[in-house]
Order: sequence, then structure tokens, then C-alpha cells
Amino acid sequence: MARGRKGQAVHGWLVVDKPAGITSTAVVNKVKWAFDAQKAGHAGTLDPDATGVLAVALGEATKTIPYITDALKAYRFMVRFGTQTTTDDAGGAVLASSTTRPDDNDILRALPAFRGLIQQVPPQFSAVKVDGERAYDLAREGQKMDLAPRDLWVESLDITARPDADHVKLDMVCGKGGYVRAIARDLGLALGGHAHVLWLRRLWSGPFDVTQGVSLEVINAEARTPALLARLLPLERGLTGLPELPATPEGAARLRNGNPGMVITSTAAYGDTAWASHQGRAVAVGTYKAGELHPTRVFNT
Repeated sequence: MARGRKGQAVHGWLVVDKPAGITSTAVVNKVKWAFDAQKAGHAGTLDPDATGVLAVALGEATKTIPYITDALKAYRFMVRFGTQTTTDDAGGAVLASSTTRPDDNDILRALPAFRGLIQQVPPQFSAVKVDGERAYDLAREGQKMDLAPRDLWVESLDITARPDADHVKLDMVCGKGGYVRAIARDLGLALGGHAHVLWLRRLWSGPFDVTQGVSLEVINAEARTPALLARLLPLERGLTGLPELPATPEGAARLRNGNPGMVITSTAAYGDTAWASHQGRAVAVGTYKAGELHPTRVFNT
């Protein structure tokens, strides 16, 4: 790693198994410190009380974050029936209560309405911007907002356990911008009562799986050592969902300078987003047009 002005030039992905009780931003800062990295970011925020996959990009890998943010993600979570809270999770104050409890068949009949392309109103405590301010900041000040519904693609939503009448465990696969807390809230309302998320765990995010996750304890123990560096996944992992187009040597040189470059073969259709590689390394990502890649992002590694 070459020494930079403000840290090391580290490039790649670290999959963190985020614990409860810490923000996603704090995890990113911890990872950046542990690698003494110049630049870091994450693909998809997890609430402070949520656990599981938080994919942290370092250096040039941060340029691939949008492709992970847009990918499908999987969540496992426990819904508690009987109360709705200000935050739609266990950390909020109780807003409303209900005494009725749905049976398994009630839940099974309600779930199809939450699959496919649905409309979802974000929680009051969310990162949605309202007149330039975050909704959670306004909510902490006691303001109640009329947040606009947003489209959400839900690939699947299924019961995995029913420990008792008060709880149901669900697995969900969804697209970008989904709020699991809103699913719990709306499911409770659809069943004629109230509900909130008791706990939440992200199982995978695009190509990153929780089985690859590194704990904060390990990150602290291996900070600034070759052992932690060896845990980095290549930045190309963030491009997994896009076609790879090998570039000619001349094409790679042009792409590195931000110009359209020739690629040897293509599995992409005209106008597709794809990435060019040379000697096994990512050179650029951009739009494929008639034998060339027109770059929108160039990788300097």
C-alpha cells in the first residue's frame, strides 16, 4: 500500500457483520481507521439496532457503491404484534396498542399484498429528506410529517417461524430503499391491529453474504495489520451484477484517460451498463456502444 497524504491507498470491500447499538457511519469510520484508508463508504444503511451485512467500500471501490445499493437485499426480522411505536421498532415510545392477535392463516392471507411492486410510506424516523432536512431530525423535534409513499420491489416475503401469538419471524428479499420497519407497521395495520420490528438482521446484500462478515472485535484486533488487509475483497466484487467486457491494451489505456475504449468481446447489449477489465483488473464502468465502452467511472488502482 502506497502512503498517501491522508492515509493509505487501500482499494476493496470489507463485509462487516454489524452489531446492534452502533450506527452504520460509525462502523465505516472504524473500518477506515483500521485500514488507515484514504476513503471509505458503505452500500445501504442499517439502523443502529439492526445487525448483519454492512458492506464497506475502501478507496476506488467506493465508485462501485451505487451498483450494490441498487441490488437486491435479504432481511430476517421478528415482528411483535400489539403495539405501534414512534420509530416502528422496539426502541420507540408506544403510539397505539391492540389486544387482538392474528393467527397463522390471517398472516398468510395478508402477505401477498406486500409482495411485488408495492407502495411504502417511510417511517417518521428515517433518512428521507423533507425540505432539505432529514425526517429523523424533524421527528426528534416532535414534528409529524406527511411522507410521500415510494415504490418498493419485494421479491419475496415469507413466514419462517411463529414462536407465539405475539410474534412472527419473516424473511424478505427486496430492492433499493425498502424499510423493514414500515413492513412490520403496515402488516399490523392490515391485520386490524398494530405491530413493530423487535429485531432485524440483514443476511445478504447483492454479492455480499453475512457468512463473509467480519466482527468489530476482529477489526479492532487486526487493525493496521496484514491480517486485516488479507480480508479485503476485490473492488470488482461490487460490479458482480454487470457484464464484464475485456478491453484491448489500447482500449484499456484510452479508458484510463476517460475516453471510449475498444473491448474484445461483449455479453452486453447496446446501451447496457457494463465494466471493462484488463489483465483481470477493472479499468472502467460505463455504457456499451458498438464495440466500445464509454466510461462514466474510471478506476485508478
